[in-house]
Amino acid sequence: MTAILDYGVGNLFSLRSSLEAIGAEGCVTADPAVIAAADRLILPGVGAFGDAMDKLTASGLVPVLRAQAQKKPLLGICLGMQLLFDKSWEYGEHAGLGFVHGEVAPLAPDLADPALKVPQIGWNALRILRDDPLFRYFRSGEYVYYVHSYYARGCAESTLAVSEYSIPVTGAVRAGLVWGTQFHPEKSGDAGLRLLRAFTEL
Repeated sequence: MTAILDYGVGNLFSLRSSLEAIGAEGCVTADPAVIAAADRLILPGVGAFGDAMDKLTASGLVPVLRAQAQKKPLLGICLGMQLLFDKSWEYGEHAGLGFVHGEVAPLAPDLADPALKVPQIGWNALRILRDDPLFRYFRSGEYVYYVHSYYARGCAESTLAVSEYSIPVTGAVRAGLVWGTQFHPEKSGDAGLRLLRAFTEL
């Protein structure tokens, strides 16, 4: 069973529907006992980093996450991926979970082409840099769906895949049993469902 963490931020039910579509069991929960019993975890997220981190802390799930991430696969999606990093510069400086080394920074100042729109909203090709079980059913160059104004940088040692947006934007990362995708697999059609399928088989 895959536990989808409910801490007040995220596309919880679209994720659960996506898991159902691939025949995988998903449970939306904030119960530490259910999380501990799950085979793997998904940390979703939409909105602002600081607010999400405050809600995650207030939910009491941070120590649960720290313990479980040592034992079982954890996938952070969009803002959920960003929370895995050391810190973010979104509306100030905020500490993250520190599972993946690097920082989350505003996309606009780093773009080589200032004419590109921020947030990046829409489909973009994902180029795989490192083979990983997460890509078992996914081919380099397939398109995935992004909605974001901030991106992870300083994380080359953990970066699995990137998408070009005048610069290589970190698309997927891994550190130990912790994975993250800046894009939304649950909004990425068949390619995203295949990626989620691979995750549910980890």
